[in-house]
Amino acid sequence: MALTFKLFFLNENLTQLIQKCVQNDRASQQQLYQLFAPVLYGICLKYMKNEADAKDVFQEGFVLVFQKMHQFKHQGSFEGWLKRIFINLLIKTLKGAPKNILLLEGYDLADASFEDEALESVPIPQEKLLEYIQDLPDQYRLVFNLYVFEKRKHKEIAQLLHISEGTSKSNLNRAKINLRNRILAALKSKTA
Repeated sequence: MALTFKLFFLNENLTQLIQKCVQNDRASQQQLYQLFAPVLYGICLKYMKNEADAKDVFQEGFVLVFQKMHQFKHQGSFEGWLKRIFINLLIKTLKGAPKNILLLEGYDLADASFEDEALESVPIPQEKLLEYIQDLPDQYRLVFNLYVFEKRKHKEIAQLLHISEGTSKSNLNRAKINLRNRILAALKSKTA
């Protein structure tokens, strides 16, 4: 019932809600926040290493959304527009972070065989998988999220991150290997 109401609300009133947000109507901004916060916070959790960092980017993202709301052209999905703002902010945040980022320009993909189906066929709680994703090195996590969750192609990821397509592919492969190893280790410890 709640989902049906939400979809009806979005279809009927989203344009009006956006217009009121542009006019800095606080009640409308709160309503918009409540509608989209769960999805956008989930994205922040996938990209950032911990909950505190995710909350920081989440808050900054909504400030940015309300500042740029007047730029939305009402063409295409509003949720997609919101996600783009958040993902661009996450990329900017991670690229500016003074952390050890692994770029594997020379990594040979033939050295590591990994089957995509391996991750999908192992039952693992969503919270545990999120924890494993958050533990990935920044560059691996960034490429993994863009490729797997945002369905971006390696060419687009390479352009976004200013890396080569080969680096994007190798970072994705390394992320998958890392995740597979963590999942298999967790499964072994359960059966031992």
